[in-house]
Amino acid sequence: MNAADIAVDVHGLRRRYGERTVIDGLDLRIRRGEFVVLLGESGCGKTTLLRALAGLDAVDGGRIDGPRQPAVVFQEHRLLPWDSLWRNVALGLDDATGRPLAEAALAEVGLGDRLDDWPRNLSGGQAQRVALARALVREPRLLLLDEPFAALDALTRIRMQGLVKQLVARHRPGVLLVTHDVDEAVALGDRVLVMRAGAIASEYAVSPEAGTHRAHPDAVALRERLLGELGVESHALAAA
Repeated sequence: MNAADIAVDVHGLRRRYGERTVIDGLDLRIRRGEFVVLLGESGCGKTTLLRALAGLDAVDGGRIDGPRQPAVVFQEHRLLPWDSLWRNVALGLDDATGRPLAEAALAEVGLGDRLDDWPRNLSGGQAQRVALARALVREPRLLLLDEPFAALDALTRIRMQGLVKQLVARHRPGVLLVTHDVDEAVALGDRVLVMRAGAIASEYAVSPEAGTHRAHPDAVALRERLLGELGVESHALAAA
């Protein structure tokens, strides 16, 4: 594979907190344009891995071959309340190039008419749209998503999932999404990884049919397997 086709390559990654090993010898490769979803129980190391890839945390061993400053979208939108929407999107760019780039990015997420508006006037879903525009405005090689839809209502969440899928297909960064939502993983991922005890325990390819149709047999079967990996029986969810 050509190096230009790889968004990030991780070899033997290790991360410890005191005496506790959180990530232990993890290997991971994400290609440009590939949407990878990471599932796992709380405390298994998902967010630790994402923060290491983002350059927010040091590591204790191994190697990360990837961009120094990947784009990151967190559960909280982290917009600057004192700046207009376009300035939030163009953060770090000069005005001459930043404004037209921000205009295009905001138009892509359906907020092209809100350039001079303020974060305080946005709903939660709109604020996350701005956060996505800010992440993609520089055409990143790697996009990291840390449960960006977790705080949204169910309908807004579905709409945001569709938008992210469209934007990733258009811009083609490599994507790593950390989530607890199995349905979201199947709907968005090209691959779904299950993390356990600081390592990738299993990996599943998502068929195009499973990713498009929730009721397709492939989607149902994959959902069952992922729930089983996470220690949740689907009949228990149905009875709840």
